[in-house]
Amino acid sequence: MRIDIVTKEFPPEIYGGAGVHVAELSRVLAAKVDLRVHAFGKPREADFHGATVSSYENLPELDDANPAVQTLGVDLQVIPEIAGSSLVHSHTWYANMAGHIASLLHGIPHVLSAHSLEPLRPWKAEQLGGGYAVSSWVEKTAYEGAAAIIAVSDGMRQDILRSYPDVDPEKVKVIHNGIDVDTWQRDENDDAVRALGIDPDRPSVVWVGRVTRQKGVPYLLKAAAALPPEVQLVLCAGAADTPALGAEVNALIEGLKAQRDGVIVIERMLPRAELIQVLSHATVFACPSIYEPLGIVNLEAMACGAAVVASATGGIPEVVAHGETGLLVPLEQVSDGTGTPLDPDKFVADFAAAMIEVVNDPTRARSMGEKGRQRATDHFSWESIVEQTLEVYKSVLPE
Repeated sequence: MRIDIVTKEFPPEIYGGAGVHVAELSRVLAAKVDLRVHAFGKPREADFHGATVSSYENLPELDDANPAVQTLGVDLQVIPEIAGSSLVHSHTWYANMAGHIASLLHGIPHVLSAHSLEPLRPWKAEQLGGGYAVSSWVEKTAYEGAAAIIAVSDGMRQDILRSYPDVDPEKVKVIHNGIDVDTWQRDENDDAVRALGIDPDRPSVVWVGRVTRQKGVPYLLKAAAALPPEVQLVLCAGAADTPALGAEVNALIEGLKAQRDGVIVIERMLPRAELIQVLSHATVFACPSIYEPLGIVNLEAMACGAAVVASATGGIPEVVAHGETGLLVPLEQVSDGTGTPLDPDKFVADFAAAMIEVVNDPTRARSMGEKGRQRATDHFSWESIVEQTLEVYKSVLPE
């Protein structure tokens, strides 16, 4: 059986959970099928754990086009290369149109994995302008035409059926994201954290991610003002989605620094070994997201033995066991697709209270971290996820 995966992100160009998912899925899947990966971006190694990798850059003719149109230009390059495949599996809207048209052109099933939904990310219009209408059309068309849809959580499945009521519920299957617990495990060394300016002898709250509306960073920064003075706040922050959001977050950071010490901002994506050490020394890993289909970063923190304080939204409650591996913070949200808290001040206060509860009890925090590590090992292994994915493939292939 030949499977072709289409993805925007693939090593070494990974910036989010979808890229991590595709890389880990490909690593294990390549041992079981003839796997071809078609990835956006610059040329990369042609072999990835036995998978054949092809890369596609933006068409030079579209250099001045809207980013959504550039994406479609890449998709069009991929489509002919899928000829001869048994099935095409696309990840995120960037790759969905390549999967959809390849399915029609080559007469093969199209399976897509839902890592996020355009209707629930309306702030993307700030980035893409009219391109957001294009990305939304691409996603809707692909979802309605797919042979099967894999949702990374039950919360995501519900979002899909609510956002796209014409999608047959029978074809939407839930397979959680996973974690490589052999790679992501506790590192008690402190050379990397000290080099980053973190004091391993002080308690710390750690946040990791891109500065995007869905990650809820402003709420965390406001909540952090209430943390005990000995607690460090460590932000491992990728680039902001927009200059306006970057300015808002930077102003909050500067305001927090004026009130307290121990505010450490790392404005780059850390190498995995360094990030593991940072997570391993975290008293609390904070996830204040207002939209999170699953939250693979929570799994990474749990695998490193960190207690997690997270908003109870999307797929997060399927990962974090409240009172056992961390605390979930209730989040009532407006229904306009933005995910904005109905009462932002209450959410900030509740998030602050949950973080304080855990950092003030280091013994409990350590116990939560140990249970989190065990939960990640028991319920989110990639070997199990690949077997479930193969079952979805088999269910849509001809007899």
